[in-house]
Amino acid sequence: MRPVLFDTNAYASFKKNDAPIIEIVQHAERIVISPIVIGELLAGFDGGNKAHQNKIELQKFLESSRIMIYPITLDTSHFFSQVFCSLKSKGKPIPTNDLWIASQALEHGCVVCTHDKHFSFIDGLISGSTPADLFL
Repeated sequence: MRPVLFDTNAYASFKKNDAPIIEIVQHAERIVISPIVIGELLAGFDGGNKAHQNKIELQKFLESSRIMIYPITLDTSHFFSQVFCSLKSKGKPIPTNDLWIASQALEHGCVVCTHDKHFSFIDGLISGSTPADLFL
């Protein structure tokens, strides 16, 4: 089974006990988090009124033995360039942070757990928000 890289909105859905996301968490052997996603989460927390509690919950999540934080590497940058150029030629730009997340997923052979449909524009990337999207 391929590792599951969580997008920011997948983590938010997990915290809201979204049934399909919970099922993905239960079945995934490894869940990957990008520093990009962590940055987006922290920015959201700092803009809210439960920042301290949200940070504690995130830290607890990240301490699970099934969670891995993958770094941004030189190889990630090469994937970024390829994905960026491919999407530009298709006329299908996506947010820059999502380009980095997709690049990490491609680099490490991950599927992306996300509600964002624009990840489907990326050749060779499996993405979605249900077990059927990611595990079949």
